[in-house]
Order: sequence, then C-alpha cells, then structure tokens
Amino acid sequence: MANIAFIGLGVMGGPMAGHLAKAGHSLTVYNRSIGKAKTWAETYGGTVAITPAKAAEEADIVISCVGNDDDLSQIALGRDGAFRAMREGSLFIDHTTVSARIARQLFVEGESRGIHSVDAPVSGGQAGAENGKLSVMCGGTEPAVAAARIVMQAYAARIIHVGAAGAGQTTKMVNQICIGGVLQGLAEALRFAQAAELDLDKVFDAVSGGAAQSWQMENRWKTMAQDSFDFGFAVDWMRKDLGLALEEARANGASLPVTAMVDQFYADVQAMGGGRQDTSSLVRRMTRA
Repeated sequence: MANIAFIGLGVMGGPMAGHLAKAGHSLTVYNRSIGKAKTWAETYGGTVAITPAKAAEEADIVISCVGNDDDLSQIALGRDGAFRAMREGSLFIDHTTVSARIARQLFVEGESRGIHSVDAPVSGGQAGAENGKLSVMCGGTEPAVAAARIVMQAYAARIIHVGAAGAGQTTKMVNQICIGGVLQGLAEALRFAQAAELDLDKVFDAVSGGAAQSWQMENRWKTMAQDSFDFGFAVDWMRKDLGLALEEARANGASLPVTAMVDQFYADVQAMGGGRQDTSSLVRRMTRA
C-alpha cells in the first residue's frame, strides 16, 4: 500500500481516486474546488490538502487528472505545484489528456529533481472510470511504468507501455483520431438509412455483426437515432483533443485531412449549443431526412 496524492477529482479523477481508496491506499486529495475534495473525502476517507504541494509532501506517488496543459503545468510546476514538494525517488503519474510537449517537459523536470514521471492518458470514459475498466497508454521509462502499473491496476483493465516520455499522449491522439473518423462515418450511415426509409433496428442487426461493426455502432447507433446525447465525453473535450492531434501532426509532418474536417464539424455542433453533449452528437449537424 502506498501514500498517494491525487490531484483533480472530476468525473474521471474522482472515481479513479475512489478505487485507490477502496484498494487500501492512503490518499491525500486536492481539487481546485475544495468543496468537491471535501465531499470526496467524506465518501472515501483520506485527507484534503489546500495546495498540490501540500498534497504531495508525504506522498510516494502523485497522480493527476486535470483539464489541459495549463492546468497540468500549474499543479505540477507552479508556485504551489507538486514537484516543489515531491521527494527524490517518488513517482508522478499524469492521466490528463495533454500535449506530448508538456509530457516531455515534465519528464525532463522530474529527472532533474530525481522524480520519476509517466504520462498515462486513459480511454474508456466516465463509465470506465466508475467501473475500474479504463485502458491506459503509458509513456516513460520501463521502471517508472512498472511502478505505476501496481497502483493503476485498481482502476484499469488494460495498461500498455507504448514508449518513451510523450508516447502515451501521442497514442491517445491516435485513439481520438480513430474515434472522430468512426463517428463521422456512423453519422453519415445513420442519416443515409433514414433517408432511404429503412428500419433502423433491422439495419443495425444486419450490419453490426460484420466488418462495419465498431464500439461506437454497438453503443451509439440507437441513441443517435433517438437524438439522445448524454453519454459522457463531451464535444468541448473532443475538440481539445483533436486540436492536440492536429498540432502534433504539424510538428511531425503527418497528414490528417479527415481529422481536420471532423474537428470543424464538431465546431458546428458547438455553434448549435452542443458543446456539453457527447461526441455522437456529430450527427446533429447533418440534415435529417
């Protein structure tokens, strides 16, 4: 059992920290909204800290799950950031989806302080966090990832070490590129079936067992047909993630024409007021027959 500081108790971080508490680890938690941290502690036990540095003072492992590059930089490297208080030999695990650039920066900063760092973005959404079934893609050294695996298994069904620092984040970009393309294809297929006046349930039964099958089809075909879009990962966050992928592609020379198009389609959904709807709301921008 480890002394763990967990920073960021949102829809992903809160359940993940809960699994660690249930597994018997000793937790100190920090959240920008202290009320949320106190509510978490009332449910799971543990200690509430007033800054990331205070949370990290006695920790063997610091885990973060915040919003974006700026948030991560603040809680790790800011005036009251965790790195200022972490002991030599301790481990920093970041589950935020951020740029590969900041993941590499934290690795270098950590090395200079004797801190091991793993960039470990996750896939599986809120349901995966709540059920302890997340997929984690890790960048960092083999010893650091091996140490992180011991605690991450409390909330993850799959943990893959994909490469050096930053590789976890670039792999998450691959994940989001795939999801965006699949959802656009699914949206077009659904609207085409409606225009052809087909029975959507029978169409689903016919195509979902073959090469067209996907997780998105299995889980979103029927809800998209019902104009129901309250299923987790929001359009606003998807646009952030696709923006990271497009930025990285400009740096590494990759061509992402479909991703760039889907990103703009999501901008249309935002303009329609769908920023907090889930990513399957991509279908909204297409005319219903």
